[in-house]
Amino acid sequence: MVSRTAALLLGAVLLAAQLPLVPSRPAAPGAEPGRAATLQGEGRDGAAPNGSAQQLPQTIIIGVRKGGTRALLEMLSLHPDVAAAENEVHFFDWEEHYSQGLGWYLGQMPFSSPHQLTVEKTPAYFTSPKVPERVHSMNPGIRLLLILRDPSERVLSDYTQVFYNHVQKRKPYPSIEEFLVRDGRLNVGYKALNRSLYHVHLQNWLRFFPLRRIHIVDGDRLIRDPFPEIQKVERFLKLSPQINASNFYFNKTKGFYCLRDGGRDRCLHESKGRAHPQVDPKLLNKLHEYFHEPNRKFFELVGRTFDWH
Repeated sequence: MVSRTAALLLGAVLLAAQLPLVPSRPAAPGAEPGRAATLQGEGRDGAAPNGSAQQLPQTIIIGVRKGGTRALLEMLSLHPDVAAAENEVHFFDWEEHYSQGLGWYLGQMPFSSPHQLTVEKTPAYFTSPKVPERVHSMNPGIRLLLILRDPSERVLSDYTQVFYNHVQKRKPYPSIEEFLVRDGRLNVGYKALNRSLYHVHLQNWLRFFPLRRIHIVDGDRLIRDPFPEIQKVERFLKLSPQINASNFYFNKTKGFYCLRDGGRDRCLHESKGRAHPQVDPKLLNKLHEYFHEPNRKFFELVGRTFDWH
């Protein structure tokens, strides 16, 4: 009898050892699906945050690249009920990350209080074909933020970022004309052009999420007058109105709005807001003409228009 009891106890211990490290708990009434996924424990520095835990994101900024995702995340972080992941996680679009499972993803999230909303942003998600289904599998009720700007301007910003990355490494890089023009015509194979075909990529997301789950932020307006745009985001995320006009001030030296948080001023990194390359007006017109029909399809898809060329 004793040996049998010991065997049963040993079996129970072994079974417990195989249980997943990520505990689940019932979501509070009215909570978003996926909200309950948390990881209690010590912080990365060894200190145990009081009553905090890592939560799977209830909101993801899915894109678009060079649309203003960093500015949006920084502005949203002004809200006391938002906990934002510091870096782009690339969980759903990089196979080496996705293969490690939700436990790994959870480990990349910040520690947050139960009442806080966890947010991560990875701009590449919007244009990655596999991502919408993967996000839906994690949480079909998640709220998605998509920030867009004039597609022609986005192309120029896309090129500018890569150009400066090469400059910093002292590597040569072709002019933008060499990318935009092939055999006297617009090079429609240029990846930066494809990323600005918003209607194509949004259709992929709408296969898995209704439009009401995707809030589109006007990136051009966010640059010109950020407060009204961030108010819309607060309402979409069902956050109490905590961000005020006083949280923004225009920095004449940098040429864009900076943030004021509790008496502390901070601006985006110097890599943001860089001047675009000079482009021949005729080539710029070709770019505008190319996006005319895709933009029309996008406006029809979302039921609103944007002040784009």
